[in-house]
Amino acid sequence: MAIKVNLDRVLLDRKMSLTELAERVGITLANLSILKTGKARAVRFSTLDLLCRELDCQPADILVYEPDEEGKLVAE
Repeated sequence: MAIKVNLDRVLLDRKMSLTELAERVGITLANLSILKTGKARAVRFSTLDLLCRELDCQPADILVYEPDEEGKLVAE
């Protein structure tokens, strides 16, 4: 997939654990883990808003577009 999740890097920069973030934003640890590992198929804007508010960051700090080989999207 061409969208990469950098949540672990942002958490490291903030010296915050995934568990602490889950408690602060009211999202289950399981759901945050799915997002962090890049296994999520979608992210609600409301979830992204909560994460950005708590982490004091921009959506682009968490989600990054990196084209697959030859810049083409690969259908999964």
